[in-house]
Amino acid sequence: MKKQAVILCGGKGKRLRPYTIVLPKPLMPVGEYPILEVIIRQLALQGFDQITLAVNHQAELITAFFGDGSKWNININYSLEDEPLGTMGPLKLIKDIPEHFLVMNGDILTDLPFRQFFETHLHQSATFTICSHERKDKIDYGVLDTEAGRLTGFREKPETTYEVSMGIYMVSRAALEKIPVNQAFGFDQLMLQLLKEKETVRVEKYNGLWLDIGRPDDYLEAIEKFDQLKDKILYV
Repeated sequence: MKKQAVILCGGKGKRLRPYTIVLPKPLMPVGEYPILEVIIRQLALQGFDQITLAVNHQAELITAFFGDGSKWNININYSLEDEPLGTMGPLKLIKDIPEHFLVMNGDILTDLPFRQFFETHLHQSATFTICSHERKDKIDYGVLDTEAGRLTGFREKPETTYEVSMGIYMVSRAALEKIPVNQAFGFDQLMLQLLKEKETVRVEKYNGLWLDIGRPDDYLEAIEKFDQLKDKILYV
């Protein structure tokens, strides 16, 4: 079966400024590679044969760097947004998309086994599969619990645990019917629509490495750890 991935590369990288003033976020370096090259190398090594890069902001830099993908023994083509379409809107522009395909953000450092995630989705009766990760947020304050102006409890710098989307999805073509044409449409909007229509959305939790380099803290951690991790991520 053809394994196609769509990588979302159209964002302006506002959270990473001033780093992204010159370069688009997918070309931000991690070790000796741009983060998007790391992702492309991973997908090629795991048996994907087609990648579509959904581009918008500074698209010419991304297309010039990656070309047709022959350098990585994978076929790369491009889908250009004339105006920002959110996270899910760009999928509506892509022609000849297979029945099942991977979608992911172009700014993620992970050791997720993409081939396994792809194949697990094929064996489930799901319209959409989300790869999730457990994230802990620490509040850097003493948190007061109050009632009618009186202190009823106190927590010093508590941690809250969330199960969050990793920005990596398996999508069945049926989900595309829920996305409007030429209109900004986000992941949140699509999930609410699928839930409303009682479509099956599966969640696969992954406990391995996941860094969202769109966040400054994660980006700095990715740079710090990459030399230790690249053998595992890129099999080099």
